[in-house]
Amino acid sequence: MDMQHIATRGEQGYAPPPPKPRHFALSRTTDRVLQILLEEDLARVRADRVAEELGISGTTLRRRLRGDHTSYQFLLDRARQYRCEKQLREKWLPGKCLADDLGYLEVNSFYRAFRRWTGMSYSQYKVQYCF
Repeated sequence: MDMQHIATRGEQGYAPPPPKPRHFALSRTTDRVLQILLEEDLARVRADRVAEELGISGTTLRRRLRGDHTSYQFLLDRARQYRCEKQLREKWLPGKCLADDLGYLEVNSFYRAFRRWTGMSYSQYKVQYCF
């Protein structure tokens, strides 16, 4: 093809390819895991119990989540972050109480996760946004 032909293709009704989506649809399994994590008590919900609730093995759960380029731990972390932010918008809680509500066995694990999510310590966040 010559340059003239290439330059005029747009005039002949050829449309450019559609833009690539910025996100991809989650599988039914991943979507269901997220629903469970957002609804249930995070102190009690574990991957094997989620798999059992979905009627699949733990291995199948891991394989399906890997197919969506994610993991149970990643989804659990996102659910904890979402629920933490939601709680703090409604009412301030001491870190120990919030850590327990989010299923952390140690409050320091919660504080490290909170810093990762927000870029600031729990006490810095309290000073900046709550008082």
